[in-house]
Amino acid sequence: MTVAPSVSAAPARTFPEDFFWGASSAAYQIEGATEADGRGPSVWDSFTARGRIKDGSSARVACDHYHRYPEDIALMKQAGFSAYRFSLAWPRIIPAGRGAVNPAGLDFYDRLVDAILAAGIRPMACLFHWDLPQPLEDAGGWRNRAIADAFAEYARVAVRRLGDRVGDWFTLNEPNVVAINGHGTDDHAPGLRLGEKGVLTVLHHQNLAQGDAFRAMRAERSGLRLGTVCNLQPARAESDRPDDQAAAIRWDAVWNRVPLDGVMRGAVPDVLAPWFEGIVQPGDLDRIRFPIDLLGINYYSRMTMKHEPGRLFDAGWGDAHCQRWTGMGWPVQPDGLYDLLLEFKQLYGNPAVFIAENGAAYDDVVTPDGKVHDAERVAFLRDHVAAVGRALAEGCNVKGYLVWSLLDNFEWAEGLSKRFGIVRVDYDTLQRIPKDSYHWFAETIRAGRVV
Repeated sequence: MTVAPSVSAAPARTFPEDFFWGASSAAYQIEGATEADGRGPSVWDSFTARGRIKDGSSARVACDHYHRYPEDIALMKQAGFSAYRFSLAWPRIIPAGRGAVNPAGLDFYDRLVDAILAAGIRPMACLFHWDLPQPLEDAGGWRNRAIADAFAEYARVAVRRLGDRVGDWFTLNEPNVVAINGHGTDDHAPGLRLGEKGVLTVLHHQNLAQGDAFRAMRAERSGLRLGTVCNLQPARAESDRPDDQAAAIRWDAVWNRVPLDGVMRGAVPDVLAPWFEGIVQPGDLDRIRFPIDLLGINYYSRMTMKHEPGRLFDAGWGDAHCQRWTGMGWPVQPDGLYDLLLEFKQLYGNPAVFIAENGAAYDDVVTPDGKVHDAERVAFLRDHVAAVGRALAEGCNVKGYLVWSLLDNFEWAEGLSKRFGIVRVDYDTLQRIPKDSYHWFAETIRAGRVV
């Protein structure tokens, strides 16, 4: 195996014995079988049908995980995973979003959970990873406060069926991306441009739905570990100019603080107060605040912001002044993960967190001998795992690290063209090919330190 030397100067560090390792995935990105066994349509099916996927592909088959999950779980076990975060497909379980439950959908997740447990892996279920049932979108989706009731009902159904075996439950994945990319910039489903007020409305209604779902799950089964998953990125100004500094503060408030301050503090950021007028109703913040047990943090890079009139919240992307970039055009900034974890410890009292997603897309090449020598991804993962180790040494309460992702998969609006997996998927044959990064990750798990 060819492994690139680390760019980071951080020394290897030992992780605690109970530190958990594994990967995360999203149902829509890997399952396929979009029309099988009673599954209903989602907003991403509709978005795809409108020709909004850059490479013209779809998730109709994706990785065919719906049928090939035993093979994928075997890869997890072989690598030594101790945890796996996956999402449930809301339209597979309740096709209309609320009301009639699809037994075949729950049966699939029964089989999946049982197979994960049989492999000695901890199942961690996420209720919503972006695939909103289309009938709910037709009724206003996240723009409609009534969605909170539907989400709580869905949470009860899922926990009632799987809560005897799944102890870790997460409500939302990256509500900021759903609000901003799906309802502000229109490059994700459902593909809307609602302006600042609309974006904050969607964020607020996700927070409301989450609070109601937490209480529904707790009432259904008291011993569960409950949490949520946020995409957090330190927001830095491009320059010392006051307007750039102000833009970074506003963007940090929208991207990081609305999801965090809602659940952690029952508050909205002061800088956004003018936009929140008329959105927050009496009692809302009490509904939103909830004492979670475990927070998932997704980290990919910092955000460098500048004042840009005409963009959402007058904030645009600045020059990251970075030397390394992923295949998505994202800067490689492992020190940002270290900074984020220390900042979170200081601002929120050091609650239990885990890295729920961290990874990189690169243009992988299969060599004539059928291998994938993804040295850039190995270096990316090594440097970010080392950053987590540094944060642990500083007393940050980090419980685990999950790579994004086990498999190459349907990368939302990018389609099948961007590969994040540590296992390559040949989309013609569906063959799985472990990359060098898979083998490096397995060695790191076995060693309990960065190798």
